[in-house]
Amino acid sequence: MVADVSGTDSVETTLRSDGTSMWRLYAEYGRDNVANAVLGAVMTLLSRFVGLAPPLLLGLAIDAALLRTRPFSLPFVSEASVPTTPAGLVWLTVSLLVAATLVGAGASWLQNYGWNQFAQNIQHALRVDAYERLQLQDRAFFDQSRTGELLSVLNNDVNQLESFLTDGVSSMLRLVALVLGVGVVLAALNVWLALVTMAAVPVLAVFTLLFVRRVQPKYARMRRRVGELNARLENNVGGIEVIKTEHAESYEVGRVREASRAYYDANWDAIRTRITFFPGLAVISGLSFAATFAVGAFWVLNGPPTPLSGTLSPGEFVTFMLYTQQFIWPLAQFGQIVNNYQRAKASSERVYGVLRSERTVTERPDALTLSEVAGRVDYEDVTFGYDGGEDAGADVGTEWHDATDGRTRSPAVLRDVSFSAAPGHTVGVVGPTGSGKSTLVKLLVRLYDPDEGTVRLDGHDVRDLSLSDLRRAVGYVSQEPFLFYGTVRENVAYGTFDATDEDVETAARRAAAHEFIENLPDGYDTLVGERGVKLSGGQRQRIALARTFLKDPDVLVLDEATSHVDTETEAIIRRSLDRFAADRTTVAIAHRLSTVKDADEILVLDGGRIVERGTHEELLVEDGLYANLWRVQAGDIDDLPESFFEEAIARRATVESDRSE
Repeated sequence: MVADVSGTDSVETTLRSDGTSMWRLYAEYGRDNVANAVLGAVMTLLSRFVGLAPPLLLGLAIDAALLRTRPFSLPFVSEASVPTTPAGLVWLTVSLLVAATLVGAGASWLQNYGWNQFAQNIQHALRVDAYERLQLQDRAFFDQSRTGELLSVLNNDVNQLESFLTDGVSSMLRLVALVLGVGVVLAALNVWLALVTMAAVPVLAVFTLLFVRRVQPKYARMRRRVGELNARLENNVGGIEVIKTEHAESYEVGRVREASRAYYDANWDAIRTRITFFPGLAVISGLSFAATFAVGAFWVLNGPPTPLSGTLSPGEFVTFMLYTQQFIWPLAQFGQIVNNYQRAKASSERVYGVLRSERTVTERPDALTLSEVAGRVDYEDVTFGYDGGEDAGADVGTEWHDATDGRTRSPAVLRDVSFSAAPGHTVGVVGPTGSGKSTLVKLLVRLYDPDEGTVRLDGHDVRDLSLSDLRRAVGYVSQEPFLFYGTVRENVAYGTFDATDEDVETAARRAAAHEFIENLPDGYDTLVGERGVKLSGGQRQRIALARTFLKDPDVLVLDEATSHVDTETEAIIRRSLDRFAADRTTVAIAHRLSTVKDADEILVLDGGRIVERGTHEELLVEDGLYANLWRVQAGDIDDLPESFFEEAIARRATVESDRSE
């Protein structure tokens, strides 16, 4: 029974590579946080403009209180409130300086509060969205990506964007406000001397443009290198047991050294450009300051230099030099802003790569929801091959040509596979390594979609079904069980988050896990370690089975679910599985043929095709590949025909050749 469902679980984003800038990203994610940005911007302008008061007050006090060459006149201050004595003017100046300092400090605090709130909220939303987008990717995406590099995007690159927003944007706004404010005041004080100061601006602009062109590709390369280094470190930490047992410590140190050196070289290349640029800015700024002082000083001493005209008092000259310092030295810091911008831009491109990545396994807007599941499974002429990239699983085959899009896919894992499993029946899947067994069942839960043909559940193409309903109906137990860092109880209840403690314990008993769990230091509250490292392979397998039992699916998929347990434990689990699977459809991949000999039908895969099918007895009578595999497991090696060994060697050569591509 089905009903139409509108909507989709997919996360869509309006960010696209064509013409999209980092500013678009900030605008997109800052939309709900505009108040903090406005607060930060307004307070930035206020703090900058208040910062213009001290030089003006100082120059005015020198001329009015000390030299008595001009009146103490300020905008918005009435002449009646201005003292007439030099001491009174000094105290008024001191009072105004203190007031400007306090207002500036308050504005600075509010400015930092607003910008940091804005940046932190964007950082949080961007990281969560990037992770959600990443999590929704199909299995093929992760087959071709390195975990360390993805973590680098979610952590380092998102942090780089937040850092620029916190410091770079506010610094840029402060710089613009300062340049405009000081430029206006300088022009009002003495337009000719202001032109001397402003002469450095176009020189600084050209110098900065050259820096941007040189450093931009270097930062992009540096971000790639840091991602590669993170991937290497993450891979080595995850494989530390293999490194130790193979005594490969020195080899891995060499590989880390090589990856670190590549990052070092890329980073140092950018650093050399940066450290050359900053002193250059300082030289230009210093020469401009010196030129302004020289012209101004001679003007005060000897009158306006030819062809300049006008007057310049000592107080105005002091004011002018203080403003010039405020104007010139921040221009030198503009290089740091540009440098941080280029870093953030390089990071934004990598974040975009996650946000705009397209999925191949998607849910239709009009997906069907399953209210009842009978459990019938049908594969109709299913063909599947990994479309380039790295080998996505344990199953490989030969190249094939896809007539639908003209592309050559390699390797071809499954070819023209058709079978049916009636509700409540068990289908066993066996075959040599690399024959396509694991890929076959991954198509049922839509970790991948077939390139040709159809996989159906209760007569519905699984691509038409709601992903949540499909994966709730199908319980999948992998041959490599994964446990999250946390307690045993949390791992059993994973996916069934509303389960009670009693439900968890019942599921553990059915998976023959309760007894060993009770013997753990803290029972069900024992921490299993990262990836379940504190437990044995068999214990992890039984917890994964308990998780599936708790889910109570209508269709059970077992991908060598007892591969990590001993024979005695396997017998216990098999009894539990037989009871659990008695009234539900089961597709079971088996390396040990004894685990599926009682199946209603056994499929024998070889080279991605079903080469034999039937019951255990029928396949033994057929005396084909299944019978030979049975003899291998029974230890009857001497009874195997020579052709079996020749074909096995050829199969292994094909598998290993395809894996190396």
